[in-house]
Amino acid sequence: MPKTNTCPSKMAHDEHEPFQFTNSTFELVNWPALPTSRIKHKSSSATSSQVSDKVLALQTTRIPLQQALPLKKNGQVSTATPFDGFNLAFHVGDNVKQVTSHRNVLKQFINQQLINKQVTPSKPLIEEVKIQWLEQVHGNKVVEITAVDEQVIMADASITRHKNVALAIMTADCLPILLSNKDGSEIAAIHGGWRPLAANIIEKTLDKMHSKPAELVAWLGPCIGKDAFEVGSEVKEVFTQQDMIFNDAFIKQAGGKYLADLQKIARLQLQSLGVTAISCLAECTYQATDKYYSYRKEKITGRMASLICRR
Repeated sequence: MPKTNTCPSKMAHDEHEPFQFTNSTFELVNWPALPTSRIKHKSSSATSSQVSDKVLALQTTRIPLQQALPLKKNGQVSTATPFDGFNLAFHVGDNVKQVTSHRNVLKQFINQQLINKQVTPSKPLIEEVKIQWLEQVHGNKVVEITAVDEQVIMADASITRHKNVALAIMTADCLPILLSNKDGSEIAAIHGGWRPLAANIIEKTLDKMHSKPAELVAWLGPCIGKDAFEVGSEVKEVFTQQDMIFNDAFIKQAGGKYLADLQKIARLQLQSLGVTAISCLAECTYQATDKYYSYRKEKITGRMASLICRR
């Protein structure tokens, strides 16, 4: 399925009022194609749409909603703060009302997508999906969500088998990882910074899931890329001491530094655990700050989110 670029063209006055999405504040996830050997009664043209029929998964960008932009006196867009755009994080110093507005629009978009693209005032809403936000601490704690807690939960990965729950991971260089089993009955979201990856957060997530690894599909989202993520030798050693296979994810630079490939590290870990259906959105947050927030490049900046929920 092609990636869909979407953005509200106007702000809805009521949270149930429909609006049209026309560019790229939100982008739907492009899942990997399912191997035909796993799919009963399907032709050889099996595609990622079979997963998308079961789950809704998307990422946000920093590209702003027009109506949310602060304006200067002359009517031009202001770029006076590092948060101009679709920031979703409260903890970075942004205006609380603006972040709240962004989160409400995101929730409305998710609910509108689940109702199915064409929303009319006469069509009854399904039970509203809520978003479970985490306080991500670069650890390896995994939580199972049965109902959304309005308070953030301290963890770096979440799992659910329930509908009406959207799992969210916020990033600004770290790697977002979304997982679903092939029938969409179990989903997970993982914060894949190098520290959580080194602490085996992927394995700990899979250990808590009921699905077998071979039944899972994975999406690796945009993160700081392999040409921009410079780390010290101690980071490389954390991984190579676990398995020398990770040596291929590091390229030596001058001064004892290395360029690290977060997506490759995650892919190797997933494959070693038995997950083989993997897609990657190979876009570098550091090099594409017109589209993404980058903490390493900007220091004071906003956060994007990657989200997944059952349909």
